[in-house]
Amino acid sequence: MKISTKGRYALRLMLDLALHHTGEPVSLKDIARRQEISDKYLEQIISVLNKAKYVKSVRGAQGGYILTKRPEEYTVGMILRLTEGSLAPVACVEDEMQCKRMHDCATLMVWKKMNDAINEVVDSITLADLVDFERQRAGEYII
Repeated sequence: MKISTKGRYALRLMLDLALHHTGEPVSLKDIARRQEISDKYLEQIISVLNKAKYVKSVRGAQGGYILTKRPEEYTVGMILRLTEGSLAPVACVEDEMQCKRMHDCATLMVWKKMNDAINEVVDSITLADLVDFERQRAGEYII
C-alpha cells in the first residue's frame, strides 16, 4: 500500500488548518504557501474535504476554510480513507470482497494482520495528536 500525494496533502492541509485555527478562516493561498503545495492541487483536495463536511468554506474578502469539528474528532484514518479510499493492503481483506480461495489461502492471515495493523495506527492518531507533535517539534509546547 502506498499513500498518494492526494492523501498526504489532505492530511497536511487539515493539520495546517488545525495549527492556524484562531476562529477566523484560513485562506487556501496561505496554506499552499506554508505547505509548498500548488493552490490548484489544494483546491481539488479541499473540494473533497468540503463535500464530506470536514471543512467549512467561508466566502468573502476575509474568507477561507475552517475545520467543522475539533482536531481531536478527526483521525488520520478518516482523512486518508476519504481521499484514498480503502487502506487495505489487498482486496481480499475488504469487507465486501470475497475471494473464492479465502478458505484455502495461507497468506490471508498475513494480509489480515497487515490490515489490522494499518487500521490500528491510522485510527489511533488524531489531528490533535499531530498538532501536539508539531508544536513540540517546533518548541512551542508548554507543559
